[in-house]
Amino acid sequence: MRKILFTILFTLLAAMPMAAQQELKFGYLSYETVMRSMPEYAEMQSNMADLRQKYEAEQKRVELDFNKKYEEFLDGQKSFPKNILQKRQSELQEMLDKSVAFKQESQRLLADAENSMLTSIRTIVAQAVEKIGKERGYAFILDMDSNANTWINPAMGEDITEAVTSLVK
Repeated sequence: MRKILFTILFTLLAAMPMAAQQELKFGYLSYETVMRSMPEYAEMQSNMADLRQKYEAEQKRVELDFNKKYEEFLDGQKSFPKNILQKRQSELQEMLDKSVAFKQESQRLLADAENSMLTSIRTIVAQAVEKIGKERGYAFILDMDSNANTWINPAMGEDITEAVTSLVK
């Protein structure tokens, strides 16, 4: 009798994880697809393009100024006294150093601006994902863009990309 009771209990315990697995629901989506569909993303791309253009225009202006000064330096190099020659060389070096520093700083500022804008967009998407996850009772939601998942059984999970996209628009 004990053996039969033990066997029944063991079978029930073994079956419990199977039942729990059948109830487990999850969603998956492409964060990139959702973000790219948002009007905020298009606005961010436009703002970033404008900002890049402004920095590039300033870099071009500085480059033209440097080239002009350098040509003037080369033209008068033989006729300048030594102290004027050294002064002009140091001016050119200073211009070059400032140009390099500006280029590095502008790249950093562009990256910071893009990260800031993307953070606010990601926050909107995360809130939409959370809302849909709670409404549909998902245990978790996977981002398919990260290549961390090699395969997902569509019968066990649900693609929520379209649902999130329509929620954030």
